[in-house]
Amino acid sequence: QVDLVESGGGLVQAGGSLRLSCAASGSIASIEAMGWYRQAPGKQRELVARMANDGNTDYGDSVKGRCTISRDNAENTVYLQMNSLKPEDTAVYFCNAAKFVATFPVSVGWGQGIQVTVSS
Repeated sequence: QVDLVESGGGLVQAGGSLRLSCAASGSIASIEAMGWYRQAPGKQRELVARMANDGNTDYGDSVKGRCTISRDNAENTVYLQMNSLKPEDTAVYFCNAAKFVATFPVSVGWGQGIQVTVSS
């Protein structure tokens, strides 16, 4: 079991920036990737960004060029820097830890979620 604790959400104006942080604890050795998903009201949860232990990254199409994911492996922490925020970025953001089965990420932990609200 991996425990994930998020921080850094809040209210920001359109065009602004936010940095989300997520610290992992517990079964750290099972983690092969860490990342962020988001879920807006009435919508499905979607990938924002993910970084594997080897540094490979994946970004959701809606955030490419505006978000950067990074990790501090010594601190078991993942960060999401979000710039040029838009009202449509408003959602609950969830930290995720995963392992790979074949090439598919399988979750080993979820954070409780943190609200990001972008005002127009």
